[in-house]
Amino acid sequence: MVTAPLRLAKADYIPAEQMPVAVAERTPQPSFPPHVHEFNEIVLVWRGNGLHVMNDRPWPVTCGDIFYLHADDCHSYESVQDLVLDNIIYCPERFQLALDWQQLLPARNEGCWRLTTRGMALARGVIKQLEVESRKSDLLSRQLTEALFLQLALILQRHRYASDLPWQLPEGEQLDLLMAAIQGHIASPFDLATFCQQHRLSERALKQLFRQQTGMTIGHYLRQLQLCQAKYLLRSGDLLIGEVASHCGFDDSNYFSVVFTRETGFTPSAWRQRFISGGEAHRLHNAKG
Repeated sequence: MVTAPLRLAKADYIPAEQMPVAVAERTPQPSFPPHVHEFNEIVLVWRGNGLHVMNDRPWPVTCGDIFYLHADDCHSYESVQDLVLDNIIYCPERFQLALDWQQLLPARNEGCWRLTTRGMALARGVIKQLEVESRKSDLLSRQLTEALFLQLALILQRHRYASDLPWQLPEGEQLDLLMAAIQGHIASPFDLATFCQQHRLSERALKQLFRQQTGMTIGHYLRQLQLCQAKYLLRSGDLLIGEVASHCGFDDSNYFSVVFTRETGFTPSAWRQRFISGGEAHRLHNAKG
């Protein structure tokens, strides 16, 4: 029997009845079971790492990642390590400004975005003000809260870039360039030395910066991206196991199976069988490759 996910209530997170926005600081964010909301939210990750599972798709998350969630989006956190984030909770029906919010906030199912280092600094200051004002209940505070949320939405729109479109490079900060490059090498080898030569960066300093900001090595982050992509392909498509391995940067399907099993506790075939019908699972399990 499938159990309905936990539903988080507005009143538990936005005490003032008419307040449109609230900030829920998570320092750190623990593992949290699948849940939906009575509100929308924007998730901004400041540091650490973990897995954010949104509508059954896993995303490895670390500093600079942004997610836009609607009320009925189901998500959870797993395998977290010093994960620090802010949840910007908002209720569109309470907004009073005559704005086209659909132009300012991404549509559903657009996945994960990233925020440049400059954008993170600007967003942090606005969120601190938003956190203070949203705790009040008077009319002026409600109006100021909505205005601050508008400012935040504009900052995110100006300084974000799509994590799965690495050619849309951000402003040029070292970590942003590296993250964008890694996202583009899920299916092919990533040569850090060549990347550093191209951008005139110190390989040693970049490795230290990455570990300081994310809590993991560059290789570990790339492997997590590859495994999350493999989970998604195994669940959502009909590619053969060998084809999934190739799409995720593994030349050897046997080695892919070993790594996948070690990291997830399931073989690729067993993972797929958890999500598809018996007949389809049998066909794919016996397919060559």
